[in-house]
Amino acid sequence: MTKCPECDAEIKIAEDAMEGEIVTCPDCGASYEIIKSGTVFDLRPAQSIGEDWGE
Repeated sequence: MTKCPECDAEIKIAEDAMEGEIVTCPDCGASYEIIKSGTVFDLRPAQSIGEDWGE
């Protein structure tokens, strides 16, 4: 488990999680991308990709 950078809630990360997966905080709803730092997982804010409406 790791702590949400926004609200300090605990976020569960599965043992078989892979780098690049997206997890969401159960309390505040913030989305994070899993990054691997050596043998531990860390979080960084997920990039939100908006609609481009065909532009």
